[in-house]
Amino acid sequence: MCGIVGIVGKSHVNQSIYDALTVLQHRGQDAAGIVTSYGNKLCLRKDNGLVRDVFRTRHMKRLLGNMGIGHVRYPTAGSSSSAEAQPFYVNSPYGITLAHNGNLTNTEQLAEDIYREDLRHVNTTSDSEVLLNIFAHELQEQRQLKPSPEVIFKAVREVHKRIRGGYAVVAMITGYGIVAFRDPHGIRPAVFGHRDTAQGPEYMVASESVALDALGFRLDRDIAPGEC
Repeated sequence: MCGIVGIVGKSHVNQSIYDALTVLQHRGQDAAGIVTSYGNKLCLRKDNGLVRDVFRTRHMKRLLGNMGIGHVRYPTAGSSSSAEAQPFYVNSPYGITLAHNGNLTNTEQLAEDIYREDLRHVNTTSDSEVLLNIFAHELQEQRQLKPSPEVIFKAVREVHKRIRGGYAVVAMITGYGIVAFRDPHGIRPAVFGHRDTAQGPEYMVASESVALDALGFRLDRDIAPGEC
């Protein structure tokens, strides 16, 4: 069991993601991570430990940007190395970061396929890194310089065809936005909500509605099984 969160806001979201991860800390105490998008730059901090220990003031000051994703980890696959703390990142295409809650049941076969067919290298034993590379490959297969929502949704549909298991995913495409999706059986939870601000609406996805409640977001609905 892990906790995931993603926020698209009108101002810096680092503190909101931190607060959400603190509320979701019961879902994982092994490691924590936050990545934000500031223009076309990514700002990342992750390590083993509790949220309060991983993020100090000096780290928070560097996590700039009005959208980002976060993760608290309970290791169910891979090792307990800090290298397997999430979110994970690949630079092609676009620059994608991803955090994941769940377990893939065909990880070994996927890892082999990634190497032999997709020509991608997986650096850890984490099934989340495998999932990220599958998603990145399917996006790259669309051959679009600027990904439209339909291009992204099509890539997610292709991901569902390739992977097996229960998963809830939040991913950020640098400079474009955040996408969240669940496995077709809806085994792992994910909810979606919004809050109104003077600058306009802000949006949030999380593993549990308690994170939305704590930050003043209104729960809109569960993300449906297989939906993105």
